[in-house]
Amino acid sequence: MAEHNGFQKLVAEAKKHITEISPQDAAAKLNSGDAVVVDVREKDEWDEGHIPGATHMSRGTIELDIEEKVPDPNAMIICHCGGGGRSALAAETLQKMGYKNCISMDGGWRSWTEAGFPIEKGK
Repeated sequence: MAEHNGFQKLVAEAKKHITEISPQDAAAKLNSGDAVVVDVREKDEWDEGHIPGATHMSRGTIELDIEEKVPDPNAMIICHCGGGGRSALAAETLQKMGYKNCISMDGGWRSWTEAGFPIEKGK
C-alpha cells in the first residue's frame, strides 16, 4: 500500500484547527436534529452505503455546494468520510468559508459501521 505522508501531514495540521466528534455523539446529534451530517466521500462510496439522513457533498465539490445545501453559517455540520482524513480537511475548509460550527466525525464511516449504527444503500 502506498504511503501518503503528504496527505497525513495535511490532515494532522487540519485536525489542530477543528473539533472531532465520536460516532456515538454524531448519531445523537443527527437523531435530535441538532446537526446536518455531510458525507464527503465519493459518489461510488456513498452508493455502497451511507448514514441515513446524511447529505452527500463529495470532497471535490463541497465548497461549491455547501452554501446552497446548508445556507446557515451557524448550523452544526458534522463532516465524515471513510476514515476521518478527508472530513477533517472539509471541516477546516468550511470554517475558512465562514461556517462556525463544523465538526469532523472521528474514524469516519469505518467507525460508524463498526459501532453498529444504521446504514442505507443506494441513492
